[in-house]
Amino acid sequence: MNPSESFSVRDAVAASPLLRELARGWWLLVIYGLIAVAFGLFALFRPAAVVISLTWLFGVMALVEGVFAVIALFTGNHSISRGWQLLYAIASLALGILTVLDPAMTAGVIVLLLAAWLIVGGIYRIAFALRVRRHISGEWLIALSGLLAIALGVLFAMSPLAGLAVAGLWIGIGALLYGIVQLVAGFKLRKLVAGGR
Repeated sequence: MNPSESFSVRDAVAASPLLRELARGWWLLVIYGLIAVAFGLFALFRPAAVVISLTWLFGVMALVEGVFAVIALFTGNHSISRGWQLLYAIASLALGILTVLDPAMTAGVIVLLLAAWLIVGGIYRIAFALRVRRHISGEWLIALSGLLAIALGVLFAMSPLAGLAVAGLWIGIGALLYGIVQLVAGFKLRKLVAGGR
Protein backbone atom coordinates (compact mmCIF):
# COMPACT_ATOMS: atom_id res chain seq x y z
CA MET A 1 0.00 0.00 0.00
CA ASN A 2 1.50 3.40 -0.98
CA PRO A 3 1.45 6.42 1.41
CA SER A 4 -1.43 8.17 -0.38
CA GLU A 5 -3.65 5.07 -0.12
CA SER A 6 -2.70 4.69 3.56
CA PHE A 7 -3.55 8.33 4.23
CA SER A 8 -6.91 8.09 2.44
CA VAL A 9 -7.97 5.04 4.47
CA ARG A 10 -6.92 6.66 7.75
CA ASP A 11 -8.66 9.85 6.76
CA ALA A 12 -11.86 7.88 6.09
CA VAL A 13 -11.61 6.21 9.49
CA ALA A 14 -11.09 9.57 11.19
CA ALA A 15 -14.01 11.16 9.32
CA SER A 16 -16.55 8.37 9.84
CA PRO A 17 -17.82 7.67 13.39
CA LEU A 18 -18.94 4.19 12.31
CA LEU A 19 -15.55 3.26 10.88
CA ARG A 20 -13.86 4.77 13.93
CA GLU A 21 -15.92 2.57 16.26
CA LEU A 22 -15.19 -0.49 14.11
CA ALA A 23 -11.48 0.29 14.16
CA ARG A 24 -11.51 0.64 17.96
CA GLY A 25 -12.86 -2.90 18.19
CA TRP A 26 -9.78 -4.35 16.46
CA TRP A 27 -8.98 -6.43 19.55
CA LEU A 28 -12.28 -8.32 19.22
CA LEU A 29 -11.28 -9.47 15.74
CA VAL A 30 -7.92 -10.59 17.13
CA ILE A 31 -9.64 -12.58 19.91
CA TYR A 32 -12.03 -14.19 17.39
CA GLY A 33 -9.06 -14.96 15.18
CA LEU A 34 -7.07 -16.58 17.99
CA ILE A 35 -10.06 -18.71 19.02
CA ALA A 36 -10.67 -19.78 15.41
CA VAL A 37 -6.99 -20.62 14.87
CA ALA A 38 -6.89 -22.63 18.12
CA PHE A 39 -10.07 -24.48 17.14
CA GLY A 40 -8.71 -25.09 13.63
CA LEU A 41 -5.45 -26.53 14.95
CA PHE A 42 -7.34 -28.75 17.40
CA ALA A 43 -9.57 -29.95 14.55
CA LEU A 44 -6.53 -30.79 12.42
CA PHE A 45 -5.06 -32.91 15.22
CA ARG A 46 -8.35 -34.40 16.48
CA PRO A 47 -10.72 -34.22 13.46
CA ALA A 48 -13.09 -37.05 14.43
CA ALA A 49 -13.48 -35.72 17.98
CA VAL A 50 -14.37 -32.27 16.65
CA VAL A 51 -17.06 -33.64 14.32
CA ILE A 52 -18.57 -35.73 17.14
CA SER A 53 -18.56 -32.68 19.43
CA LEU A 54 -20.27 -30.55 16.78
CA THR A 55 -22.81 -33.33 16.25
CA TRP A 56 -23.53 -33.30 20.00
CA LEU A 57 -24.07 -29.52 19.85
CA PHE A 58 -26.44 -30.07 16.94
CA GLY A 59 -28.33 -32.55 19.13
CA VAL A 60 -28.62 -29.99 21.93
CA MET A 61 -29.97 -27.44 19.44
CA ALA A 62 -32.53 -29.95 18.13
CA LEU A 63 -33.56 -30.74 21.71
CA VAL A 64 -34.05 -27.06 22.55
CA GLU A 65 -35.97 -26.56 19.31
CA GLY A 66 -38.22 -29.48 20.22
CA VAL A 67 -38.90 -28.06 23.69
CA PHE A 68 -39.86 -24.68 22.21
CA ALA A 69 -42.08 -26.43 19.65
CA VAL A 70 -43.90 -28.23 22.50
CA ILE A 71 -44.33 -24.95 24.40
CA ALA A 72 -45.67 -23.32 21.23
CA LEU A 73 -48.32 -26.04 21.01
CA PHE A 74 -49.96 -24.75 24.18
CA THR A 75 -49.32 -21.02 23.83
CA GLY A 76 -49.80 -18.32 21.22
CA ASN A 77 -51.16 -18.37 17.71
CA HIS A 78 -50.34 -21.19 15.31
CA SER A 79 -49.18 -20.40 11.79
CA ILE A 80 -49.39 -24.11 10.92
CA SER A 81 -51.73 -26.86 12.04
CA ARG A 82 -51.28 -28.38 15.49
CA GLY A 83 -50.74 -31.80 13.90
CA TRP A 84 -47.72 -30.65 11.89
CA GLN A 85 -46.37 -28.73 14.87
CA LEU A 86 -46.69 -31.80 17.09
CA LEU A 87 -44.93 -33.94 14.46
CA TYR A 88 -42.11 -31.38 14.24
CA ALA A 89 -41.79 -31.27 18.04
CA ILE A 90 -41.62 -35.07 18.32
CA ALA A 91 -39.07 -35.33 15.48
CA SER A 92 -36.88 -32.60 16.99
CA LEU A 93 -37.01 -34.12 20.48
CA ALA A 94 -36.30 -37.64 19.19
CA LEU A 95 -33.37 -36.48 17.04
CA GLY A 96 -32.04 -34.33 19.87
CA ILE A 97 -32.22 -37.09 22.49
CA LEU A 98 -30.61 -39.70 20.20
CA THR A 99 -27.83 -37.32 19.18
CA VAL A 100 -27.06 -36.12 22.71
CA LEU A 101 -27.01 -39.69 24.06
CA ASP A 102 -24.86 -41.06 21.21
CA PRO A 103 -23.33 -38.33 19.02
CA ALA A 104 -20.81 -40.76 17.50
CA MET A 105 -23.60 -42.99 16.17
CA THR A 106 -25.46 -40.00 14.70
CA ALA A 107 -22.27 -38.71 13.08
CA GLY A 108 -21.63 -42.20 11.70
CA VAL A 109 -25.12 -42.34 10.17
CA ILE A 110 -24.54 -38.95 8.54
CA VAL A 111 -21.25 -40.23 7.10
CA LEU A 112 -22.99 -43.34 5.71
CA LEU A 113 -25.61 -41.13 4.04
CA LEU A 114 -22.78 -39.03 2.61
CA ALA A 115 -21.09 -42.22 1.37
CA ALA A 116 -24.27 -43.32 -0.44
CA TRP A 117 -24.62 -39.87 -2.00
CA LEU A 118 -20.99 -39.91 -3.20
CA ILE A 119 -21.33 -43.37 -4.76
CA VAL A 120 -24.59 -42.54 -6.56
CA GLY A 121 -23.17 -39.18 -7.68
CA GLY A 122 -19.99 -40.85 -8.93
CA ILE A 123 -21.92 -43.41 -10.99
CA TYR A 124 -24.02 -40.60 -12.46
CA ARG A 125 -20.90 -38.62 -13.46
CA ILE A 126 -19.32 -41.63 -15.17
CA ALA A 127 -22.55 -42.38 -17.05
CA PHE A 128 -22.80 -38.71 -18.06
CA ALA A 129 -19.17 -38.67 -19.27
CA LEU A 130 -19.76 -41.77 -21.42
CA ARG A 131 -22.90 -40.26 -22.88
CA VAL A 132 -21.33 -36.94 -23.91
CA ARG A 133 -17.85 -38.18 -24.86
CA ARG A 134 -18.56 -37.66 -28.60
CA HIS A 135 -19.82 -34.13 -28.09
CA ILE A 136 -17.28 -32.55 -25.71
CA SER A 137 -13.57 -32.77 -25.03
CA GLY A 138 -12.15 -33.45 -21.60
CA GLU A 139 -14.94 -35.82 -20.66
CA TRP A 140 -12.34 -37.99 -18.96
CA LEU A 141 -12.09 -35.35 -16.21
CA ILE A 142 -15.81 -35.81 -15.47
CA ALA A 143 -15.34 -39.59 -15.41
CA LEU A 144 -12.28 -39.22 -13.18
CA SER A 145 -14.22 -37.07 -10.71
CA GLY A 146 -16.89 -39.79 -10.70
CA LEU A 147 -14.32 -42.49 -9.94
CA LEU A 148 -12.84 -40.40 -7.13
CA ALA A 149 -16.32 -39.79 -5.68
CA ILE A 150 -17.05 -43.54 -5.74
CA ALA A 151 -13.69 -44.33 -4.12
CA LEU A 152 -14.32 -41.77 -1.39
CA GLY A 153 -17.87 -43.08 -0.90
CA VAL A 154 -16.64 -46.67 -0.55
CA LEU A 155 -13.96 -45.51 1.91
CA PHE A 156 -16.57 -43.70 4.01
CA ALA A 157 -18.92 -46.71 3.88
CA MET A 158 -16.17 -49.14 4.94
CA SER A 159 -14.81 -46.82 7.62
CA PRO A 160 -17.18 -44.11 8.87
CA LEU A 161 -14.40 -43.00 11.23
CA ALA A 162 -12.30 -42.08 8.19
CA GLY A 163 -15.24 -40.04 6.92
CA LEU A 164 -15.47 -38.24 10.24
CA ALA A 165 -11.75 -37.53 10.10
CA VAL A 166 -11.96 -36.07 6.59
CA ALA A 167 -14.92 -33.88 7.58
CA GLY A 168 -13.03 -32.74 10.69
CA LEU A 169 -9.97 -31.86 8.61
CA TRP A 170 -12.07 -29.68 6.29
CA ILE A 171 -13.63 -27.96 9.30
CA GLY A 172 -10.17 -27.41 10.76
CA ILE A 173 -8.78 -25.93 7.55
CA GLY A 174 -11.81 -23.63 7.23
CA ALA A 175 -11.51 -22.46 10.85
CA LEU A 176 -7.78 -21.90 10.45
CA LEU A 177 -8.23 -19.76 7.32
CA TYR A 178 -11.07 -17.81 8.96
CA GLY A 179 -8.92 -17.19 12.04
CA ILE A 180 -5.97 -15.95 9.98
CA VAL A 181 -8.23 -13.54 8.07
CA GLN A 182 -9.64 -12.23 11.35
CA LEU A 183 -6.15 -11.73 12.79
CA VAL A 184 -4.93 -9.88 9.70
CA ALA A 185 -8.03 -7.66 9.69
CA GLY A 186 -7.70 -6.97 13.42
CA PHE A 187 -4.05 -5.93 13.25
CA LYS A 188 -4.71 -3.78 10.17
CA LEU A 189 -7.45 -1.94 12.06
CA ARG A 190 -5.05 -1.56 15.01
CA LYS A 191 -2.54 0.12 12.69
CA LEU A 192 -5.23 2.50 11.45
CA VAL A 193 -6.20 3.41 15.01
CA ALA A 194 -2.55 3.96 15.97
CA GLY A 195 -1.94 6.03 12.83
CA GLY A 196 -5.03 8.17 13.44
CA ARG A 197 -3.86 9.38 16.85
